[in-house]
Amino acid sequence: MIQGELRSRIDRVWDAFWSGGISNPLEVIEQITYLLFLRRLDDLQDNAERKARFTGSPIENPVFLPGQEHLRWKNLRELSPDLMFARMSGEVFPYLQNLGEQFSGGDSTFTQHMKGARFTIPNAQLLTKVVDMLDQVPMENRDTNGDLYEYMLSKLATSGTNGQFRTPRHIIELMVDLMAPKPGDRIVDPACGTAGFLVAASEYLREHHEELFRDASQRKAFHTSMFSGFDFDSTMLRIGSMNMLMHGVENPEIAYRDSLSEGAAGEESRYTVILANPPFAGSLDYDSTSSDLLSMVKTKKTELLFLALFLRLLEPGGRAAVIVPDGVLFGSSKAHKDLRKALVEEQKLDAVIKLPSGVFRPYAGVSTAILLFTKTDSGGTEDVWFYDVRADGFSLDDKRNPIDQSDLPDVRQRWLERHGSEKDRARTEQSFCVPKAEIVEQKYDLSLNRYKEIEYEEVEHRDPADIIADIKQLNADIERELAELEEMLT
Repeated sequence: MIQGELRSRIDRVWDAFWSGGISNPLEVIEQITYLLFLRRLDDLQDNAERKARFTGSPIENPVFLPGQEHLRWKNLRELSPDLMFARMSGEVFPYLQNLGEQFSGGDSTFTQHMKGARFTIPNAQLLTKVVDMLDQVPMENRDTNGDLYEYMLSKLATSGTNGQFRTPRHIIELMVDLMAPKPGDRIVDPACGTAGFLVAASEYLREHHEELFRDASQRKAFHTSMFSGFDFDSTMLRIGSMNMLMHGVENPEIAYRDSLSEGAAGEESRYTVILANPPFAGSLDYDSTSSDLLSMVKTKKTELLFLALFLRLLEPGGRAAVIVPDGVLFGSSKAHKDLRKALVEEQKLDAVIKLPSGVFRPYAGVSTAILLFTKTDSGGTEDVWFYDVRADGFSLDDKRNPIDQSDLPDVRQRWLERHGSEKDRARTEQSFCVPKAEIVEQKYDLSLNRYKEIEYEEVEHRDPADIIADIKQLNADIERELAELEEMLT
């Protein structure tokens, strides 16, 4: 995470947006995103020009054509505030909107999402301040770019109802660590929002599988086909695409799609890993829901429909780590029971990790859990691993201040032991395994409390008669002291 002067500068720009009349954090991030993208385009043009000079050949796929040099970042930043403001609104943003049609890389997700770009910075002074700040950010450093963007996105967590778009970073990293993606995986988030899961997966691969960048085909896959994300909010798609770009993934598949309406059309059994925190507590009409999903589970509840979608998207052997509301674990409707039965009997249910109810505060207080399962289409569930997370490293109130207590490192360690020592753990512990047969006996109820054993400590209480006697004695002492005080006053 960024610190020091850079962080302070970003905070000042954020405050300037607020005082300038833009209070929606999504809009602030979006406007900064456009400017970061514009600077990135300038860097791409510089790289293309250096390559052309070195090879003595014409520039391949120029970003800026002859007559567009005045739109480049390095030229815009030298203008007076008023002229920069006029050129940005009158020329630069129309250029960004049509960029995808200009050169052969027009099918890039970045250029596609720029078609809806709108310039909403209210005045020249604010624009100049933002440009000056971004011009001092070392864009050649991928880590700095990523940290900058992560810091901006973190502000969504304190943005009221807008915070629904962002899963806490430490929870995302936990889920990625449990899935342990590897080269060759095809990773998808069908409700990607700001692409937090995809970013974390890319960072995991960089840290644990450096060898993939030494192989040309694997490196190409990393930048193009390895990561896919879908959403039906165009603002989220733009922010998500830029988030991936800032973290060094050049052209992932970040596309517009209403996942529940379209189902897995053309995507069935395509992916090996799913990481997601889909919208829940919502309800859809049958008419607007994919018939393929309804054939698996007859319901209007989005959380159940997304689980059905995940099963269709995964290829056999594919794995998923997804956040679900607690109701999915114990809901009594036929749809709830049928879906849980399918996970246990037809697929391989690996784990249920109960999260503290305050994980998504301040913008949601719903109780949730992480489901981990493997698609087999032939069963395979033996023992299901349960873990009761009581502390995640932050206070569970609306402030979510960092604290020393965190169970997440223990979750990671015990997950690796789920086929060994964890099977011998008592039901009174934070983690334990439950045989499939017992889950079947409980009619596929997956709530942790159904299987957890609670130890009760015997507490000895004083005899009520002794307590009454003590109270009488205290009253007598008070009356005596009051009488003595009255004598002193007369």
